[in-house]
Amino acid sequence: MIPLIFSLVPIVFIYMCAWFVISIFIKRNDIADVAWGLGFILVAYYTYLTHLITSLSIVTVTLVSVWGLRLALHIYARNKNKKEDSRYSAWRKEWGSWFYVRSFLQVYVLQGILLLLVSMAPISVIVSGQEIQWYHVFGIFVWLFGFYFEAVGDFQLAQFIKNKNNAGKIMTKGLWAYTRHPNYFGEVTQWWGIWLLALPSTYALFGIIGPLTISFLILKVSGIPMLEKKYEGNKEFESYKRRVSSFIPRFPQDN
Repeated sequence: MIPLIFSLVPIVFIYMCAWFVISIFIKRNDIADVAWGLGFILVAYYTYLTHLITSLSIVTVTLVSVWGLRLALHIYARNKNKKEDSRYSAWRKEWGSWFYVRSFLQVYVLQGILLLLVSMAPISVIVSGQEIQWYHVFGIFVWLFGFYFEAVGDFQLAQFIKNKNNAGKIMTKGLWAYTRHPNYFGEVTQWWGIWLLALPSTYALFGIIGPLTISFLILKVSGIPMLEKKYEGNKEFESYKRRVSSFIPRFPQDN
């Protein structure tokens, strides 16, 4: 396991450096969000090709690939022909003359580190060398449940935004009526589902780093807190916030 991680470090570093160079040429750092999903596919396939191929490793690589490719295409389509994401454009102004250095370190290098940490989940499954057993069905089901929430939530939001009559309004329909962040809930759930595939092997002890990392990031750092900060003081959002769960889906409460 340790030799594999050491071999992955330079691969991920070169991968993120390549995207940093691309970001300089196209003058937008939000390309890092596209690189995020594709990076997991790279790590999963490298691990897959350097270890014993089993039915479970094939399923794992497939799940990671479906998730990563869908997310990358979704983000690319969302950002296409639009200005750079507000988070990155704000940093562009804030960082001034240190922009390129801080972009490289705080966006691309940091993202590479986090990518490796989250990837511990599929890595632990693939290196375990297990074949599919009946109990792995539960992990696959959990992943599918999460994929539904993330993919459908993203689709519903994209359709809502396309309607010009919804400009300035808050999305509160569909899955968004049960959780304020169905896409985030779905993403976290998928990583826990993949980690469950590592059970009952001892590698699961390493793999749990993955879902714990992504859960912390989304719940406490760059996910929900950063996004909801943009809506502070918005009366419609404050009402929505009182009625609807921030993460785990449940029926809305009375305002």
